Amino acid sequence: SGFNSIGHMDTMLRGRHHIGHYREGEEFIQNVFHVLFLLFSGKEKSNLSICWLQYEISKVVQCLQAKKKKKLKAQGRKSKKLAKNLLKAPDNRNHLSLWKLYAYLEWLLGNIDDARKVFDTALCTAGTGGLKSSQLCSLSLLYAQLEVELLESIEGAVMSRAVHILTKLTESGPYVPYSGQVLSVNVLKARKTYEHALQDYLSKTPVSDQHQVSDANQLVNLVGCYALFQYLTVGIDAAVLIYAQTSEKLEDPGPQTCENTGKNFGIQNFPTALEAVTVLHTNLLRFHMKISVYPLNPLREALTEALKRYPSNQSLWRSYIHIQRKSHSASKARRFFDGVTRSTNSLEPWLFAIQAEQMRKKLTENVQRADVGEIHSTIPETGLTNRIVALFEHAVQSENGTHCPLLWRMYLSFLV
Repeated sequence: SGFNSIGHMDTMLRGRHHIGHYREGEEFIQNVFHVLFLLFSGKEKSNLSICWLQYEISKVVQCLQAKKKKKLKAQGRKSKKLAKNLLKAPDNRNHLSLWKLYAYLEWLLGNIDDARKVFDTALCTAGTGGLKSSQLCSLSLLYAQLEVELLESIEGAVMSRAVHILTKLTESGPYVPYSGQVLSVNVLKARKTYEHALQDYLSKTPVSDQHQVSDANQLVNLVGCYALFQYLTVGIDAAVLIYAQTSEKLEDPGPQTCENTGKNFGIQNFPTALEAVTVLHTNLLRFHMKISVYPLNPLREALTEALKRYPSNQSLWRSYIHIQRKSHSASKARRFFDGVTRSTNSLEPWLFAIQAEQMRKKLTENVQRADVGEIHSTIPETGLTNRIVALFEHAVQSENGTHCPLLWRMYLSFLV
């Protein structure tokens, strides 16, 4: 047709195939990175390296989701080559964020032992900043989260590699790789250290706006590490308690006012910290439900509260749709979507409401078409098509929806 899209539209299906990365679009993006790379230096160049590697990781994730083994192998080779070249640059050798992404890439490709080596090397060379170093916290949190995902159950997790990583982080000494055991005295010390560090963070006031951004990131990483540590050593309730206390403190800053302006001043004014803590909270609940028996209600309540506050957070919407798929009653979710779309201008609630109905329609059609003789359809097809069309109509009439190419393409694709 003489026309190609750049990048990818992974929500669209063409026949049986997902629309992936076009070769021309891909070449264009690679050229942009190569050209920009020569123009930048210092910190900007490091940030560009991170963007580039994140983009490569997104392609690996796409191959994993599409379950294309051959393509994954080829993509993995390319991405690893790029990661190694980026890390060879003198500026990047001690750049922890890049090491973190490289280790994550190895992990995604299934090379768990190699990934552990990279993580361990990065932690050993990272110095002894402990909980004060934002990058070190972030690296340890990702490493521990990945290790936790390998656990079959929470029984005996106190001796796991994840607890070792989170305990070592609090010791502010050189990192020692995991040797198969964790001393209980170290666990107790670590708990105290986390507790004091979190209290200090929640009660301090940052000096300037720039500090505020790094402080907010640091707080999120600290809360993530502490909650995960409590989850592994005490249990889910202890972890939820930390998220609840932090959220409460961030929502209600208390009487810390700045004398000259009279305004509330402090990390509490930084809304992204609260949003990120909420995402960590819901993700942990989802994981816990996967590996053990736990009621759905706490997760549903946490998600509905969070989505009313952050209607454009895609990660939270994905979790919400995931848990709603399990219930046969759609009315509760529909009422919720309806309420959120009325109270916000953001487009995400519309897109996810449409996606939820399309999943329901697909499920219904699968049930009705199953070739097993006489079928009693468990979910009757009650005008789902009309409902989806109505949702599209309302969405494209909203101010943001009118200007959203993705929404129009989805609508056309559905009508076809």
